[in-house]
Amino acid sequence: MNDADHGSDVRARLRGIEVFAGPLCAFEPEHAPADPVRLFLSWLSDAVADGLRDPHAMTLSTVDEAGDPDARVLILKAVDGSGWQFAGHGFSPKGHQLAVHPRAALTFYWPEHGRQVRLRGPVAPRPARDSAADFLGRSATARAESLLARQSQYLADTAERDHALEKALALVEREPSLVDSAWTLYTLAPVEVEFWQAAKNRVHTRLRYERTGTDGHWERYRLWS
Repeated sequence: MNDADHGSDVRARLRGIEVFAGPLCAFEPEHAPADPVRLFLSWLSDAVADGLRDPHAMTLSTVDEAGDPDARVLILKAVDGSGWQFAGHGFSPKGHQLAVHPRAALTFYWPEHGRQVRLRGPVAPRPARDSAADFLGRSATARAESLLARQSQYLADTAERDHALEKALALVEREPSLVDSAWTLYTLAPVEVEFWQAAKNRVHTRLRYERTGTDGHWERYRLWS
């Protein structure tokens, strides 16, 4: 089978996968709150209440020094009036990228509900005490791995990694209050938040919030599907 045949086979298989198979949630934008935080927390609560797996997982998209995009899945830490919070190591690729281009996008997707939320805006580190509290709230193994400061580097020998992790874990157990100063809690303060509700007939419902001025006021706009 040549490459063209493979491509046709994959295309046919993908076409045959049913999307939005289950019952979808309702969404009436005219009844949406004035603040996107309230609507987001409502959708997140629905996902938790219905037992969706990893409802707080999200895709963080950044760009590197050359402007090339990068993305990875993280866990949402918190949401409040200042924005959406996530954490990472300052020496990691995302840490370097955010230091150069402190703007990012977040994407949430709850397929069982046919819901998606997209955010874009500037990113800023939280105060050191907040980052320290988040670090100490992680598991001992996660803290030990962070102290190695080797995320995304080439791994030539798993035995070397396991030995280094064992030493770091012993250090964490000896000093349970030890904090990695490079661990950073970030806040994305969105200038745009879009809520997307799927429909089986593909006439999806989209509502975008856009921040205007410096007073934090939000304007709402319906979008074509």
